Amino acid sequence: MGRLTTHVLDTAHGKPGTGITVTVYRLDGERREVARSVTNHDGRCDKPLLEGAALEAGKYEIVFAAGDYFRALGLNLPEPPFVDEVALRFGIADVAEHYHVPLLVSPWSYSTYRGS
Repeated sequence: MGRLTTHVLDTAHGKPGTGITVTVYRLDGERREVARSVTNHDGRCDKPLLEGAALEAGKYEIVFAAGDYFRALGLNLPEPPFVDEVALRFGIADVAEHYHVPLLVSPWSYSTYRGS
């Protein structure tokens, strides 16, 4: 069964990104929210963001509330912060596969890749 998962790593502090709100949107002519979660102590969501019948082929966007996370750590960020809401757009072609979309983030940069 296919699924969509994520995790967040705070590269500035060398630790998991804990307590980050993750929102998933489906982009099918309109942008509509299909899932929301918060990362746990390991920077992961407790269950897949989407799985089974909820995972459809198409275009998606995941938005990570990174700025809120760094503010909660007490960092002195500029306003607006350089990295705030990180939006990643990607496609799901095969709903039987596992799509893992990690985020490596600091107050000044981020990167992603398709994980396993």
